[in-house]
Amino acid sequence: EDRIMPELPEVETVKRLLAPQIVGRHILEGIALHTQVIAHPGADAFCDALRGQRVQGIDRKGKFLLMNLESGDYIVIHLRMTGSLYVAPPDFPLEKHTHIVLKLEGDRELRFVDMRRFGRMWLLGKDEEDSFSGVKKLGPEPFAAEFNGSYLQDALSNKSRAIKDCLLDQHIVTGIGNIYSDEILFASKIHPQRPASSLSAKECQRLSELIPQVLLRAIEQNRISPEEYLKEKGQGYRSTPFFQVYGKKGQPCPACGEPLCRVMVAGRSSTYCPSCQK
Repeated sequence: EDRIMPELPEVETVKRLLAPQIVGRHILEGIALHTQVIAHPGADAFCDALRGQRVQGIDRKGKFLLMNLESGDYIVIHLRMTGSLYVAPPDFPLEKHTHIVLKLEGDRELRFVDMRRFGRMWLLGKDEEDSFSGVKKLGPEPFAAEFNGSYLQDALSNKSRAIKDCLLDQHIVTGIGNIYSDEILFASKIHPQRPASSLSAKECQRLSELIPQVLLRAIEQNRISPEEYLKEKGQGYRSTPFFQVYGKKGQPCPACGEPLCRVMVAGRSSTYCPSCQK
């Protein structure tokens, strides 16, 4: 189900919630209740290597989280469809699909829960080449200085694929999924099926400005307190009421009142306004 997949704004929300709760704490023990989630190295090596390490910071790249350790080692985490990550006191009831528990000093546990078990963790040594997670292949962040109109125009100029499909391509720009591509294209007044190469320089410029705007607004709207986040067990952080078009087929367009339409683009459903996005 599309609806569940955390995209850049949700992963950023998780990062911001976790940072104050885990940064500066030592990992006392790692417990792998389900080893399949650990993609690299083996589960035993993963748990052994983490014991005694201190969490130095937490970053986000696209839809990935990077937990940096003081030694220079780091954990790459991808929540995929249904993964969630939250900090709980040890007596907080253990969710049924809890796969990884990192016991932290100060009586806290970082828990990774994933009903469908698609989420993954990779532990990389300080000088180890990350040829595993895919982080190194990601395109620019939407908030990066190099992500601008001319970059986008270059990236799209030879793509006959639909613009919607290109926005989902993590090599072109990272962090956007099905939800925010719909929201971005609506804000840009661009039809999701338009060939990417047909966008003018002006449209590419506007799109490069709207992408970070739409994502930043979502990050603001996703705001949730740590208490609420724990109560929701690391879910419930998505600003669904604020969506303009995503998932609203048949409802009136918020700009012109025309009923919103849905179309399949590259195997994904897309909601758009036939009048505003000609």
